[in-house]
Amino acid sequence: MPLWLREHRWHQTRTAVFLSLPLRGARAAPANIFCTERYLKVSVPPFLFEAILYADIDDKSSTAKIGNGNIFFTLYKKEPAMWDSLTLENADKEKLQYIRENAVLKAQERAKEETEAKKVTKQEHKKYALEATMKVEEAERKRIEDLKEKERQRITEELELWKKQQKEAAKYKSIQKEGELHQEIQQLEERKDEKMNKTRVPNEVTSKTRLKPTKGHGSCSIFSQNLKEEQLPAPRSAATIKVNFTPRVFPTALRESRVAEEEEWLHKQAEARRTITADLSELEDLKEEEKNPDWLKDKGNKMFAMGNYLAAVNAYNLAVRLNNKLPLLYLNRAACHLKLRNLHKAIEDSSKALELLTPPVPDNESARVKGFVRRGTAFCQLELYTEGLQDYEAALKIDPKNKNIEKDAEKIRYLIQGTMQGS
Repeated sequence: MPLWLREHRWHQTRTAVFLSLPLRGARAAPANIFCTERYLKVSVPPFLFEAILYADIDDKSSTAKIGNGNIFFTLYKKEPAMWDSLTLENADKEKLQYIRENAVLKAQERAKEETEAKKVTKQEHKKYALEATMKVEEAERKRIEDLKEKERQRITEELELWKKQQKEAAKYKSIQKEGELHQEIQQLEERKDEKMNKTRVPNEVTSKTRLKPTKGHGSCSIFSQNLKEEQLPAPRSAATIKVNFTPRVFPTALRESRVAEEEEWLHKQAEARRTITADLSELEDLKEEEKNPDWLKDKGNKMFAMGNYLAAVNAYNLAVRLNNKLPLLYLNRAACHLKLRNLHKAIEDSSKALELLTPPVPDNESARVKGFVRRGTAFCQLELYTEGLQDYEAALKIDPKNKNIEKDAEKIRYLIQGTMQGS
């Protein structure tokens, strides 16, 4: 049975009522107070205080302060007036019961209205976030299209300029060739005339016989031979071309024998990037860049930075459908699930990422540390502290100088000790 609080002090002005309730050692919280326009109730086990107020108050602006074993109420009157008493006196039980029930109904209606208002506000916030995301994506898409258009125009202009230069060069070469041919013909004709002048004698018969070779086939053959010699290029000299490749430099020393594992990791990453696991026939309505896992990963990172974790998860989901061999996709999606409190999915994605981050080499150390920390965080939030501590210790083995991981591991050990002592 509750103990009724009969002791209380109150005083008033024309606009407010000041009420003090002693709690006698009991600890109160805001949840223990229920107040409407005509009804005030304080339930702090084992004590109970109930009052049907003399007149209506403004319960929205009224306040209650808890401290030093007392509750101090400041109740603002709806109509300025002096009350004859704090509570309504000489009222029958039916009227009092009606006021109580009416107060509870009004409180329920107000709670329902507040819930509906919060729901509407939440929907408006989601709508605003979606519109903002769409605007950002549209601006990014427009920027990329503008860059493509500028690049296309630049390449077109360069191609037209190159064609124009080629035409001018060909025209210049043809003019130069014609000039050289004309000059050679003139030289041959001059030589022919000189030869004819030197060999001319009074005897016409001998002169004719001597002139026949120069007028006949011999002159044409000399001209054609000169042309052939001019057209044939000089033979190229033989040579040997040597190609040297820069050797791959790994972060670990050769004496540690990690070269084979790092080569295997590089080969595995190259194979993963060439793998497309999704049936692209289902994604025909997407743009070309939206079919690229790396582009989708960058888009998910931007959404995560903006706090839009659901949009980031959708981007990573599509990227995983396109290529399920990239461990960073699972790591980033695990971070989103941690923010959304999808702890089992965070554990699943972190475990999948750790499976793909093999063999363990210095190139994937940071990714493995993230995988163990995110999975350990999810375990601890599920109160599986032993499993979480194992993951944090595995991360410390990889990165022993990380003070943040070491502090978190100490906290988990403290929680495990407290759990064992409590049991």
